[in-house]
Amino acid sequence: MTLSPELLRLEPAEAVTTITDGLRRLLPQLRRKGAVLGLSGGIDSSVTAALCVRALGPERVLGLLMPEADSADDTLALSRLIAEHLGVATVLEDITPLLEASGCYARRDAAIRSVIPGYGPGWKAKLVLPSVAESDSYRLFSVVAQAPDGSQVRERLTPESYLAIIAATSFKQRSRKLLEYYHADRLNYAVVGTPNRLEYDQGFFVKNGDGAADIKPIAHLYKSQVYQLAEYLELPTEIRSRPPTTDTYALPQSQEEFYFSLPYHQMDLCLYAFNHGYRPEEAAPALNLSAEQVTRVYRDIESKRRATRYLHLAPLLIEAVPEVSASLP
Repeated sequence: MTLSPELLRLEPAEAVTTITDGLRRLLPQLRRKGAVLGLSGGIDSSVTAALCVRALGPERVLGLLMPEADSADDTLALSRLIAEHLGVATVLEDITPLLEASGCYARRDAAIRSVIPGYGPGWKAKLVLPSVAESDSYRLFSVVAQAPDGSQVRERLTPESYLAIIAATSFKQRSRKLLEYYHADRLNYAVVGTPNRLEYDQGFFVKNGDGAADIKPIAHLYKSQVYQLAEYLELPTEIRSRPPTTDTYALPQSQEEFYFSLPYHQMDLCLYAFNHGYRPEEAAPALNLSAEQVTRVYRDIESKRRATRYLHLAPLLIEAVPEVSASLP
């Protein structure tokens, strides 16, 4: 079959029924009576919240609003918009003090200063990665920093500085998950995760951070399919038109410049083609890429799967504990 975006076209009513039936089936297995999730104002958390409401009713869904100092200006407003649209209760948890106390910002800034000595108060930064489709050379992360006067500087990160920045910023995802489980425990609710298939497959999450959840309802859906459900569910236009972002660094940052090789609509189709055995020369026309570029993206998909396998692993045991394993659902 010729590769085409139509292969990712959902029957939305059927997809919604499958997911909502699954949520209603799985919650009793967990002995939980409702759902807690973080609302970022992005497409994934908004669609996941809407599905939870369809499955459980708005009275059994709690949305957490968890902005911090580096959040985009519209994050909180869009989070409130989707909560009001769905009629779910919310709790505002500004995690900035928690991140300050843990040293998140100070540790990150120290790592940035190791390559940009002048970086300090009033500066903003983001991490960027060259496109794999544009070059076959080994890709290294750089930091783009903006001074208070608006001027920008870009420096390549050393492995040590890159790991230190990632380790520090991961406090953000782990702090949010800490609060999600607090509210889930006090209400006897399940924590619902929001990764789509692209993020889940390629390891675009923090272990024990946004990667932690009791249920992940949309992990089997490609990002473009999540947008299809958002349209079917009639979510607000402001949510459906918002470009995917990391919302982790102070400077605006797209997901493809930080992690993925291509914009999500191309990356979805490339991942589908890779999963279904399309040769690069077969996939290239539908992707508006050359066969060589598709080959590079395929290699990057494989590389990310190998590199992030650790993120998917449950804790390892020296010896199996069969009595416990046998009792799990």
